[in-house]
Amino acid sequence: MTENPANEHGHVRQTVRIVEIDAGHAERRLDNFVGSALEGAPRAYVYRVIRSGEVRVNGRRATPGQRLVAGDKVRLPPFRAVPADSPRIGTNLLARIEARILHEDDRLIVVDKPAGIAVHGGSGLDYGMIDVLRRLRPDGGRIDLVHRLDRETSGCLLFARDPVTLRRLHAILREGRIDKAYVALLAGHLPQRPLDCHAPLAMLPDRHGEKHAVVSPEGLPAHTVFRVRRRYAIATLAAVTLDTGRTHQIRAHAAHLGHPLAGDERYGDAGFNRRLKTLGLKRLFLHAERLEFELDRPLCFTARLPDELGAVLDALDPSAET
Repeated sequence: MTENPANEHGHVRQTVRIVEIDAGHAERRLDNFVGSALEGAPRAYVYRVIRSGEVRVNGRRATPGQRLVAGDKVRLPPFRAVPADSPRIGTNLLARIEARILHEDDRLIVVDKPAGIAVHGGSGLDYGMIDVLRRLRPDGGRIDLVHRLDRETSGCLLFARDPVTLRRLHAILREGRIDKAYVALLAGHLPQRPLDCHAPLAMLPDRHGEKHAVVSPEGLPAHTVFRVRRRYAIATLAAVTLDTGRTHQIRAHAAHLGHPLAGDERYGDAGFNRRLKTLGLKRLFLHAERLEFELDRPLCFTARLPDELGAVLDALDPSAET
């Protein structure tokens, strides 16, 4: 078996390998052989490359449980082992995120991000969603974030798999041609008509020294539209769309309007949050429901409302709707 050649910078270039099975590996299951040949590869990755046809035996697709015989030629895809100093990411989390991939092709990955996971590591966090995706797809390809979601927010999160696609998506994002729609539960009753909030936002330190979005004439332009989806006695379920993408924009604008988000410990209302906690709310009630844009063709991705948020809505007395 030949080594992968080094490029002009001295880095090892990942390439496809063809390995001939000798007597020592005869009768091994294909998945076990691939797992040992691609040292450090997660089991989820091994099964994915076999089932997708990236691993082939004698030029043909194979199953994970297929037994190898001496003389078989196994095609192994490019693989880059995880560096020893990489953050430790549990197998349960890897499997959980793998199951939440909404779309994947050679340019894009869209994931339904769970609440509680940051998009990036840092600030005391060992890893973020980008690290999880790179661990799940350790085949030498590049994966980059296209946009961000707050750690507490769940829903559609977009990644690019090559620099050209990343630049194109950043361009259409700057031009406002990526439609992002959210679902949020807000305190009180919003009017039935769409509620437009044009209020500039500035990031200033709060009393704890952490950055806080505040409405300020010196801030950057920010525009959020809230539309009633369903009204309850103490709250409104709203569809939310953004014309700008400022940090904490929805949360800061909702609080500015006097209708803070349920479960928002930074911008919210403590009394309202306590009432929702008795109904089972344990997180911020904000979910990125839809991403829609055009990249050579129209694309639309949706993530359904998480069960834990749906349960809170079910706990609100439907007879109290107005």
